[in-house]
Amino acid sequence: MRLVAFLVATLAVISGAFAVDVQKSVIITYPSGTPNSVVDQAKQAVRDNGGVILHEYHLIKGFAAKVGEKVLESVAAWGEPYNALIEEDEVVSAL
Repeated sequence: MRLVAFLVATLAVISGAFAVDVQKSVIITYPSGTPNSVVDQAKQAVRDNGGVILHEYHLIKGFAAKVGEKVLESVAAWGEPYNALIEEDEVVSAL
């Protein structure tokens, strides 16, 4: 019985070690009054954690990125005082 418990615990640890953060395509935008340092900090966090900045917007403050879900939680927390909007990038059609 102890062997089974040991094997289950070992498999749980191994599966956690090989867990991969799911990558999502997102658009992150900020209101116009947001300091540039906040946007730059979010972009740097994406890059530091293996994400990719796909596009930087100039008419609005924000960017499109492919990033892991764990990083999105951090970026959302930093942007909360500035009302950052994080939404999945998806195809939209009129019909």
